[in-house]
Amino acid sequence: MVAFTPLIFLLSALAASVSAAPTPTSRAASKSGEGQQFFLSGSDELHPLAVFLGTFFEPGLGACGIHNSSKDMIVAVSQQLFDNFPGAGKNPNKNPICNKSITAHFKNKSVKVKVTDRCTGCKLNDLDFTPSAFSKLADQSLGRIPITWEFN
Repeated sequence: MVAFTPLIFLLSALAASVSAAPTPTSRAASKSGEGQQFFLSGSDELHPLAVFLGTFFEPGLGACGIHNSSKDMIVAVSQQLFDNFPGAGKNPNKNPICNKSITAHFKNKSVKVKVTDRCTGCKLNDLDFTPSAFSKLADQSLGRIPITWEFN
């Protein structure tokens, strides 16, 4: 009989936590074109797995067909994510990602924004904020910041 030592207890706890971790899906990975970049939550929403780049831009008429100003709390997602989002079709104004809510985080700050545009210069999971939204996270003089984010 094997004694239940602290090491066995630790290994059991570790195994349980690994089995409960979210697993990337092949559906999301095949959409991304860059391997396993997302996991799907129970609500069938795509969520990123790592730290990405946040920057800001001067908005206008976005890919979702919405006119925005620099004071709006909106964000542009990468063209790759926008164009390959589940349910996306030929008309970008009807893309299901439009008006999806995202919460982005930098250090101890966070901001809630809505997707209204696509960013052609962004990598897959990078976000491009309006100046007002970016300023909720960091001083604009930083230009680019490491962020985490999730769909709400």
